[in-house]
Amino acid sequence: MTRLRRDHWLRHIEHLDPERDYEEIHRISTAHEFPWDTVQALSFALYRTYAVPSVGQLLATTGELTKRPQKRYDDTVLILDAVAEHGIASQQGREAVRRMNQMHRRYEISNDDFRYVLATFVVVPKRWMDAYGWRRHCPTEVRAFTNYYRSLGAHMNIQDIPETYEEFEQLLDDYERTHFTHDDNSVAVSDATLSLIASWYPGPLGRVVRASTVCLMDDPLLKAFGYRVPNPLLRAVVRAGMRLRGRAVRLLPPRHEPFFARRSPTVRGYKNGYRVTELGTFAPGTCPVPHEARSKENTE
Repeated sequence: MTRLRRDHWLRHIEHLDPERDYEEIHRISTAHEFPWDTVQALSFALYRTYAVPSVGQLLATTGELTKRPQKRYDDTVLILDAVAEHGIASQQGREAVRRMNQMHRRYEISNDDFRYVLATFVVVPKRWMDAYGWRRHCPTEVRAFTNYYRSLGAHMNIQDIPETYEEFEQLLDDYERTHFTHDDNSVAVSDATLSLIASWYPGPLGRVVRASTVCLMDDPLLKAFGYRVPNPLLRAVVRAGMRLRGRAVRLLPPRHEPFFARRSPTVRGYKNGYRVTELGTFAPGTCPVPHEARSKENTE
């Protein structure tokens, strides 16, 4: 196998057009350059939305995150992964977007909340890479990610989508400043998510990971959930450890083969395979999955 330079994929990205090739740039960045970081960043992006009471209350009401957190996590990862891996116009991508829209139509979700959630997907990954990635997102990636999620948002029928990264960032900061507030339902969803994260690791290590996750939260998020601000020394150590990890990854060779989120060890609920059309939630009596046996078909 030919040895690639560490900047191989970055140089490739910079030769692409983010107005036209945004799906390819997004795929290279997320599956070759930052596979682990992307999963963490998007998880934190979704987690932030719980602190908006209208979002947290809806998630608590459905019970999907408080009663079946692993399934909700798996379904979210796999649906977004199908779009990222195969493209929005592919059969898998169309099925994934259709599934998202079918689920969302069952609830009264404001366009403002939709726009905010979309903004977290654009802004949080860049901020994560700036803080902890082995390199920062280059301007071509930033524009490509913006266009990628603008396209996904349009397919979800979201209105008045921002046009630039800066507009998404302003939307996110303004929305959080206005809407972040304490709500018991939001806290219940947050607690369930932190417990899920801890469950992925054995014994005491799970508690360490949970505490470390809290150390990565900013103060407005902690305040909204009513969590105590971590010890400054512990917080500094955790964040320094994350930056050190990024520096270590910088020394590794570039990834030849893409690593998609569906291969993550934290996705645990579909050992016998899955169909994109069967992921997520359904209205009572409409679930297409036979309860006696699941299909072994998957998106590989």
